[in-house]
Amino acid sequence: MPNERVLARRRAIGDRIRAARLYANLTQEKAALRSGIGLDSYNRIEQGHASPRLDSLIRIADAIGVPLSDLVGE
Repeated sequence: MPNERVLARRRAIGDRIRAARLYANLTQEKAALRSGIGLDSYNRIEQGHASPRLDSLIRIADAIGVPLSDLVGE
């Protein structure tokens, strides 16, 4: 089980993904489809319940149209 700092950062990344997706006027379904990630997995990433691999984060950033640093930066 990850420590609280890791869980908090995972939730923060999910929040940034959600905000960027909404700004791009995309549904979760559309963003998941564009990124090649299953909707359930995509939802878990946005909710901060899953630890996405770097490849998945890159695909999400590309699908939404934002730099990767916007999703993971502090």
